[in-house]
Amino acid sequence: MSFTNQKNFAHTPTEPRRWALRGDLLDFTAAPGWGDTTAAAVRFDRDHWLLIEDGRIVGRQAQAPDASWARKDHAGQLVLPGFIDTHVHCPQLEVIASYGTELLDWLERYTFPSECAFADPARSRAGAELFLDALLASGTTSAVVFATVHKTSAEALFQGAMTRGMRLITGKVLMDRHAPDGLRDDVTQAERDCVDLIQRFHGQARLSYAVTVRFAPTSTPEQLAMAGALCRSDASLYMQTHVAENRAEVEWVARLFPEARSYLDVYERVGLVHERAVLAHGIWLDDADKRLIAERGAQVAHCPSSNLFLGSGLFDWSGAGFNVSLASDVGGGTSLSLPRNMGDAYKIQALRGQRLTAWTALHAATRGAAEALQLGDEIGGLSVGQAADLCVWDWAQGPVAQARDAAARELHERVFAWMTLADERNLAACYVAGRQRV
Repeated sequence: MSFTNQKNFAHTPTEPRRWALRGDLLDFTAAPGWGDTTAAAVRFDRDHWLLIEDGRIVGRQAQAPDASWARKDHAGQLVLPGFIDTHVHCPQLEVIASYGTELLDWLERYTFPSECAFADPARSRAGAELFLDALLASGTTSAVVFATVHKTSAEALFQGAMTRGMRLITGKVLMDRHAPDGLRDDVTQAERDCVDLIQRFHGQARLSYAVTVRFAPTSTPEQLAMAGALCRSDASLYMQTHVAENRAEVEWVARLFPEARSYLDVYERVGLVHERAVLAHGIWLDDADKRLIAERGAQVAHCPSSNLFLGSGLFDWSGAGFNVSLASDVGGGTSLSLPRNMGDAYKIQALRGQRLTAWTALHAATRGAAEALQLGDEIGGLSVGQAADLCVWDWAQGPVAQARDAAARELHERVFAWMTLADERNLAACYVAGRQRV
């Protein structure tokens, strides 16, 4: 749903309807070029004001507003659009930092047992509350989220996000094979659950439904076909899944689907690769896969922390040729903080002989992700008409970071040091649709 077709977001009784925020404003007017450290695509307004009314940005100016505007003064602090995490698992907070396995063993040993508990509606509600608050405390105001196979887990996420005014994309996970008891559905019931959730939540407030295929091995061909049919029935639906994360996983898919040209082709054959598809990881894609993703307008959610932690591989960002957004992939990832994931993304590219700029990393977590999700008019920037989803950050926390910040000679150097050294402790305030949440 386009933001421009939505009603204004109501303000809370304790907050003014019209208010202005002062700080160092940074967002993007275009996609930065790979390796370009100049500020051509960067809009940086030091010591400026954002004017916010009814949850939207209505102005951006150097001079202080008149006395009719309430003011929040964050002078000397960095103001960014709220981050967009394009791949993260709500039920996996309790298995974050689990020791010693690669992807497939990790799922069996840690992830699946944790997700079984979300059959309980009370557990789903508690998990969603914890998860959504943790996102906000990390500076993430919008997310594409995996629930569990249980319908109640998606309901809890939708309801929690609505209460907080967040932009959230999620859906009930589809898994009808190669999963333990309590985590399998069947094609007929899964379709009924998806249709009900779509009718109740898709397009309501700031919510969207994602047809959610766990990954190809845990869905039968019949279930994959059903998922594709759902996508074809409504072009506004998203689709999220995993692809080509781990070599053993890729080999398993090849054995399960010998008729397919590649792992990605399993999804392409049933209509799951389209402009609203969010494909997590994409490390082991071949050139034909990369071309297909670009042609379809889909995106890959790059999960650097998870890829390093699980030993999955080194994503080829510079050679991708398609939309790349940034994601935490908690609990495989080790932090919900997207600045920490940006730092890990830099290290991955360094190991590949490339250098990731702060501009490319930040763009992938803000404007780039928003545009790939077709939500660029609503989120991802600090422009007039966009939702006032924004976060205020300390440029530096602690004596080492403060000394480094003081020594920075130009803007990219300063932002890169912030990206490398910052985490959720640098977050000073988080606003969602103009309401302060942190």
